[in-house]
Amino acid sequence: MEQNKIKIRKNKFAWLWDNIEGVRWLYILAMLGTVVYNVMQLTIPYFSQQIVDKYLSGPDAVSNLQNDRNGLYFLIACMIGFTIIRVIVVYSDCMAYEVVSQHALYKIRNYLFDKIERQDMRFYSEYRTGDLMTRVTGDLDAVRHNLAWVIRMFIEAFSLVTATMVYFFWMNWQLALCIVFIAPLIFIIVFAFRKRIAPMHAALREKLAQMNTTAQENISGNRVVKAFSREEYEKEKFGISNEDYAETNKTTQLEWFKYFPLVEFFANFLLVILLLVGGLFLIDNKMTMGEYVGFSGLMWAVANPMRLLGNILNEYQRFSAASDKIMEIYYSEPEIKDLPDAIEHPDRLEGKIEFKNVSFMYSDSKIPVINNVTFTAEPGETIAIMGETGCGKSSLIHLIPRFYEPTAGEILIDGINVRNYKLKQLRSNIGLATQDVLLYSDTIDGNIAYGDTALPKADVVKFARFSAADEFIDKMPEGYDTIVGERGVGLSGGQKQRISLARALAIKPSILILDDTTSAVDMETEKKIQQSLRELDFKCTKIIIAQRISTTKTADKILVMQDGQIKESGTHKELIAHGGYYADLVRLQTGEEVTVNG
Repeated sequence: MEQNKIKIRKNKFAWLWDNIEGVRWLYILAMLGTVVYNVMQLTIPYFSQQIVDKYLSGPDAVSNLQNDRNGLYFLIACMIGFTIIRVIVVYSDCMAYEVVSQHALYKIRNYLFDKIERQDMRFYSEYRTGDLMTRVTGDLDAVRHNLAWVIRMFIEAFSLVTATMVYFFWMNWQLALCIVFIAPLIFIIVFAFRKRIAPMHAALREKLAQMNTTAQENISGNRVVKAFSREEYEKEKFGISNEDYAETNKTTQLEWFKYFPLVEFFANFLLVILLLVGGLFLIDNKMTMGEYVGFSGLMWAVANPMRLLGNILNEYQRFSAASDKIMEIYYSEPEIKDLPDAIEHPDRLEGKIEFKNVSFMYSDSKIPVINNVTFTAEPGETIAIMGETGCGKSSLIHLIPRFYEPTAGEILIDGINVRNYKLKQLRSNIGLATQDVLLYSDTIDGNIAYGDTALPKADVVKFARFSAADEFIDKMPEGYDTIVGERGVGLSGGQKQRISLARALAIKPSILILDDTTSAVDMETEKKIQQSLRELDFKCTKIIIAQRISTTKTADKILVMQDGQIKESGTHKELIAHGGYYADLVRLQTGEEVTVNG
């Protein structure tokens, strides 16, 4: 996989070129426009030179002023006309750059979000949420800024200096050589600055991601913060992160000021050269006053780009650090994806599940969490999984929709290895509800119909009734149209779990996976839910992780896990008769003595 990444990954500018597809012609026109309006900068000094030499200080100035006033008016009109044209070109050019940069920003952000959405669970365990948010916001803005400003400024500086130096050599090559002599010194300074500033921008970008992560975690965990009265502690922690970012930012920005005085000195030294050498040339009649005015009027066109070069390089390094982070995600590929020969299975699955000698170990662990597990769930059966915390229950069920891949063995659904199904078709047949519920800032109706946005209102109500959620929904201010807050704030844990269960049922899955879904529900409500699950109007295989005997005793088969292995398997009566963990749990929860065979 790494080799494939290396083959397709391109350099930064090739990557940008790919992402302005559709508006490349406009960007090329914009770059040509930048060259044009900077070459047009020469028109004012040129016409000024002509006016000075012909009408102000030349040997025929008085005669020309008396006999050729139309020529003077023409030159003035040309100055005004070219200025107006240049303003129009500059405005159009800036708009073109902005259109292209916004087009690229929109395209990259959509592609990046799609990439993030399609990543597997390992990706989300490696990347912090705050860091990902930084990549799709601040980092992308640096990319847009590079397209709209940095590249334009570079072309502007290069074209302006080039055109000006050509004009200078055309007017007086000796004075032009004296001016050109300064340029290499400035480039040496800027190059030294580049070597210093590149790692600083990389560090600055990491500090920003860290600060965003701190803020995101604090906002998401606001209830915990308030519960422990840790507002001041979190404020101090964010303050430290913010100060760290501010200091790094300050250090990065101040780095240029170590080099700026030298650049400014040499840029201003150009005027000294003009005064000294140009003055001598005037005295010796080696140049006219008009040429001197031309040199003087365009000296800024050499000095300003030299001053600007440091800022351009500074912004480019910011883009470079940001684009590295973006391209890391842009060219990443999920480890779990459709095989090239994955089968098409648009029809509903039957729901038979087979685990054959399945083992699994997380990539950052050396100890398997699941070890040689084998069992079968027939279509329509209910399989309950029990065991101590950390025994591998949740890891086991996450293998069914291919959130993770087993390190050994195979998992079959309807006799076909889950690897051979297309992910979308496989997961569309699996309904999942977990103990830790995520609801979106949407209506209750929208949350239940999340898996099928075209679900009729009557079906939404029906599945809410299956999950015993209709009882409290009907009492809400707006009923099913009530907006729930982010992550379901405003609802109790049990209410969120019931909406989550309704959401899982709403897609009419072939396989329903419930991970301790009724842990926050009272016993009476749980009884109603269990009854509804037995009376569903569609056939589905149920895999239920639970700790309550009331949930598991009606299951067709109960699996008891310990240390990643199935230690006990059977029905409620069989496991009681067998003794062991399940029988002890029944005794503990019910307070009743159980009869053990033998």
